Amino acid sequence: MSRKVKKQASSMSFSLSRWFRRLSSSKPSATTFTMIVVAFAVFLFGGGLLTIITQPPVTVYTQQGRFLFLYPDLSGQFVMDTFLSAMLYALGLVGLLLMYRSTKNAFKPRQAYMGMIVGVSLVLLAYIFLEGSILAKLQGI
Repeated sequence: MSRKVKKQASSMSFSLSRWFRRLSSSKPSATTFTMIVVAFAVFLFGGGLLTIITQPPVTVYTQQGRFLFLYPDLSGQFVMDTFLSAMLYALGLVGLLLMYRSTKNAFKPRQAYMGMIVGVSLVLLAYIFLEGSILAKLQGI
């Protein structure tokens, strides 16, 4: 830490100085770092960066009197596309984590079996809905 910053920190009140020292010397845990990286990956896979750059509408009300939540082509997306795909990726990730945790409960077969069933069903549900949304976009629905 530079001398200027140390001097400024020492001239602060004691509680603020203690808070500043704690903040400058803190090190995030591996779990916190992993969760931040996974959340960022889900954000990118869901299309969050494209949504921020292009700023598309949330949904569109068509002249036929219905709302379009999914963009009717693969070349673009609405904000709801981003939200839906990110939520489905997160659901699949939770399913994978449940399957992983079920392997750690080998000494409790019932709990391991239930965790595996719920995990597999969440992954399948996420996969089916993601494929369905891509198929709906291809058909222009």
